Amino acid sequence: MGETSISTLIDIPLEDAVTLLDLTPRVVENDRLATLPVVIIGAGPIGLAAAANLVERGIEFAMFEAGDEVAASVRAWGHTRLFSPWKHLVDPSSRRLLEERGWQLPDPDRAPTGAEVVELYVAPLAQVEEIGSRLRLGVEVIGVTREGMDRTRSHGRTGTPFAVRIRTSSGDVEDVSARAVIDASGTYLSPNSLSSSGLELLGMAEIADRVTPALPDVLGRDRAQFAGCRATVVGAGHSAANTLLGLVELARQEPDTRVTWLIRNAQAVRVSSSPDDELADRARLGRGVDRAVADGDITLLDGFEIIRGRRTGDAVELVGHRSGEVVVHTTDVVVNATGFRPDLDILREIRLELDEIVEAPKRLAPLIDPNVHSCGTVEPHGFRELTHPEHGFFIVGMKSYGRAPTFLLASGYEQVRSVTAWLAGDMASASKVDLVLPATGVCSTDLGDGGGCCS
Repeated sequence: MGETSISTLIDIPLEDAVTLLDLTPRVVENDRLATLPVVIIGAGPIGLAAAANLVERGIEFAMFEAGDEVAASVRAWGHTRLFSPWKHLVDPSSRRLLEERGWQLPDPDRAPTGAEVVELYVAPLAQVEEIGSRLRLGVEVIGVTREGMDRTRSHGRTGTPFAVRIRTSSGDVEDVSARAVIDASGTYLSPNSLSSSGLELLGMAEIADRVTPALPDVLGRDRAQFAGCRATVVGAGHSAANTLLGLVELARQEPDTRVTWLIRNAQAVRVSSSPDDELADRARLGRGVDRAVADGDITLLDGFEIIRGRRTGDAVELVGHRSGEVVVHTTDVVVNATGFRPDLDILREIRLELDEIVEAPKRLAPLIDPNVHSCGTVEPHGFRELTHPEHGFFIVGMKSYGRAPTFLLASGYEQVRSVTAWLAGDMASASKVDLVLPATGVCSTDLGDGGGCCS
């Protein structure tokens, strides 16, 4: 199967003319907003792509990254190999900036690890002077509002600068004024609950030291935590599959290691093993898990809805419903690979319009609903689908997808290209969205920072 080129021109019906006028940037030379930067929250691949696009547009910006290094979340799962090759992982604007400085794209048909993405692409991009000089590390954004306005005040709101409240690693707190805000902070630090109800798992406090985030490095950095133990991976996606296969290899080296896969549904529908999958590495991952289950290397507990966790001596008990009965699963360590959700706490004073199901922007949600779409069927989209009632505020990247696990890095790059074109007043470019993808989509792992289920 070949590549599919998707080009969508956003048509504006006559009845939406007023909406279009509302979306058009209104920055005049004597307006204070024109003197202020755009603030970017998060310095992962998508945040840095936004920065690169703003550099090309000649728009001033400031970027804040809570971690001590760029792409802190990607580094956390850096040992994991993505499914997509290099040619789908690099933002076009970022590539132009880098190539002007002698950078060369790695083997375009090879799929790198997360660590390689950081070392060979993200870190060099952050060192570009026009970006690095505007980047502050170890600075957490703790709130976004309008200067002197909470979310209830309307008069003069559009022309009032944003106030982005930041906290430095030393604990100092200050407000930074901005003409617009691009939230590219991702979702990796806000995983879904282990509980099937979505609420925090009952008893989580007493087992927290035995629960690890998605994609631990079971053969390297985190080996001691798993070797010779009963390990349970909770989740039905590709991050779960990666960890399961790592644990199977660990069990070969450390025979007392036992591996259990616990899923809520009757089957792990998100893990592809189809021979028709255009991304061979993804299909191999699915086949590897299927084989390990069939061979008895992985014990599968399907239809298990977790309701409580508790400690019993040195072990952990997961209590749940299965086939209409209350059952208890005993283990030593639990991997939470249940996916991610957006952290919206910092946006309480911003006027958002989110879908009530997936917590994505209202216009974007129908295009990404995981009940309908996979990675390969999500249409390209831009500023219009990402617009909120708060003029000049955008959520982009994995966080824009809310709870949907169908995010593509390439889609995120097109998002920020369109948004920055809108900020520049280039409505023709902002309204025309283009994307070239493999026919079956470009998927990696269910990651929450610029990786998504699909990269």
